[in-house]
Amino acid sequence: MTQNTPLSPLSSRLPRPPHHLQDVTHRVLSAAQLRARGVSAAQTSAHCLPGGPWQHLLPGVYLLHPGPPGGRERLHGALLYAGRPPVSSRRTPPEPTDPGFGEAMVTGLAALALHGFAAAPELEALHRIDVLVPRTRRLRSSRFVEVVRATAALPEPVLLAGVPVAPVERALADAVAGLTEAAEVTRLLTEAVRAGHSEPAAVVRELSVAGVLGRPAVVGAVDALLAAGRAAAEERLYAMVREHGLPEPLWNVELRLPGGPELGGVDAYWPDLAVAVELDTRAPRFGAPEKGWRGGNRGPGRAEDPQWSAYAAKRERLERLGVTVVHLTPRKLCEAAEQQATVVRTALMAADDREPASYLVVLPR
Repeated sequence: MTQNTPLSPLSSRLPRPPHHLQDVTHRVLSAAQLRARGVSAAQTSAHCLPGGPWQHLLPGVYLLHPGPPGGRERLHGALLYAGRPPVSSRRTPPEPTDPGFGEAMVTGLAALALHGFAAAPELEALHRIDVLVPRTRRLRSSRFVEVVRATAALPEPVLLAGVPVAPVERALADAVAGLTEAAEVTRLLTEAVRAGHSEPAAVVRELSVAGVLGRPAVVGAVDALLAAGRAAAEERLYAMVREHGLPEPLWNVELRLPGGPELGGVDAYWPDLAVAVELDTRAPRFGAPEKGWRGGNRGPGRAEDPQWSAYAAKRERLERLGVTVVHLTPRKLCEAAEQQATVVRTALMAADDREPASYLVVLPR
């Protein structure tokens, strides 16, 4: 060997990656996807040798460059690993348009980061990526992937940044299950409500289904969640009244008969027209999940819910005294504020057609 003889490093003796894979968008592919692109198992193994152009990211998943994986690449790899079909069906080559995720979806803190939670760490900072799979899948957690099995049917995923992501409520429940700091749990739950990602009832229901409501880090956080939900709902009510030209009511007042017992508080009251608005910010009971918080049916009878019974009794007393009580929910205020304003305006306009209401004392609440 002379001084001018070039050295032959290991990387120069390794096979070069197939040219048609140089422009793969995600740079992360499963073994099945590589085979479908004409790359044999022997070629894949050769490319992953020390000093080679590829690397083995997860079982059956490969990173098509030698550097460390980025946050999105780890996310993509986690879904490919968790979405692998059972061994019995792996002989069928995947379709070119199939992302290879199967029924798997991102959940936990990684999902909250994709949903835009400021309190969730960035993807690059996460040491673990939670992936939700059907409960029948026989799949173990591996490296940075934590496999979470659904206790019932999988929720409908949301497509964010090109990947399937669990809904906010499910992602929160899975994230909370792995946290022990009450302050961290509180930040996540209150942001869900304050930033408009979800409603308190939906979050509490999912936490109840996940069986984490009784944990010390969660108990106080749920109280903060409900308080944040109440404040957010009141802000929406204020905005609805002012943005849709309704007359200004008395806010947050207590009603009672002169010299008589208290009748209860309402969120808004027009004394001249005897119309009251009450926000329903109740949450499901902590013991078992409520079935009816997505629609009209509220499970096995409203009378079994103490909160509903108290509300119904108060409404009945007020209406016997000639007060029209308009019942609004935070979700309706968020999704259909104009429609709810029309409901309130109709009640105000109908005041002249009703019998005069009893005289009531109005006190600040």
